[in-house]
Amino acid sequence: MIGFFKSVREDIDSVFERDPAAKSTFEVLLCYSGLHAVWLYRFNHWLWHKGFRTLARFLSQVARWLTGIEIHPAAKIGHRLFIDHGMGVVIGETAVVCDDVTMYQGVTLGGTGKEQGKRHPTVGNNVVIGGGAKILGNIVIGENVRVGAGSVVLRDVPDNSTIVGVPGHIVFQNGKRVVITDPKQINDPLSEALAEVARQVQELQLKMEHLQGATHGHMEVVDISEGRRDAEATVEALAKRKKTGSEGD
Repeated sequence: MIGFFKSVREDIDSVFERDPAAKSTFEVLLCYSGLHAVWLYRFNHWLWHKGFRTLARFLSQVARWLTGIEIHPAAKIGHRLFIDHGMGVVIGETAVVCDDVTMYQGVTLGGTGKEQGKRHPTVGNNVVIGGGAKILGNIVIGENVRVGAGSVVLRDVPDNSTIVGVPGHIVFQNGKRVVITDPKQINDPLSEALAEVARQVQELQLKMEHLQGATHGHMEVVDISEGRRDAEATVEALAKRKKTGSEGD
């Protein structure tokens, strides 16, 4: 019980650290549904591990009705999770959330199918997940990661990274900008088509350069002055022939 109240105190302090809108402890206790969902989860998680699994699942549904946040009682959540606003957040059964994580509304830590065993993400310490982000499958989100709002993350993310997009791709890592030069690095369904188009354009450019080089190599250069001299010699020969013929008459 002492541990529970200590956890409550830590959760309230984390709200003041991360949300400038928080004005008083009384306000936080009454109005922050993200905290209510986490506290109800901790009780349901305790019931789950005591063997009262159906009761734990039922109470987790009650918590969802009350807060708009669904956390499976079997999920593993560390200290000081802060769910800001929170409506629509879903945390799956085998998800693992480490310490000092911040989530915004609409976040999903979900699976990708009917696979068994560990099928939900593991989120490291000090991660911020933007509103509407979807993190799916048995993947690992490293420490100090920032997930952009609306992103869909389908693969592991290394520590100290910022990931955005659908599907997600890393744009910052260890404080440095990551420039994507290969469409395949984005790993979306259209990347192969884009790469193929780029390859065909490059092939066409090489063929055009080859044809232009061959044309220049076989081109005959006409000397206009030489042609003019030949024409003048022909006219002079015809004139001489005509003169000789007239003298004979």
